[in-house]
Amino acid sequence: MPRPQGFSYVERPDGTVTITHHGRPAGTLRGPRATQFLTEVESGDPQLVMARWTGNYKRGNERTARTHPRNSH
Repeated sequence: MPRPQGFSYVERPDGTVTITHHGRPAGTLRGPRATQFLTEVESGDPQLVMARWTGNYKRGNERTARTHPRNSH
């Protein structure tokens, strides 16, 4: 599975964290969620953490799901 890339984040003075993906806003975190994110991003792989927090995390089953009978409208 390819490693996520292109993510970055900015911690604002008011404690808000803005996550971007290739320069475009991907998510904003405030309060306890921002604190939890900062703890995770400093202790793990930052790109993977940001991908997971923004929901832009490929699980590898998209092609399989596309051909599932339930998804053929």
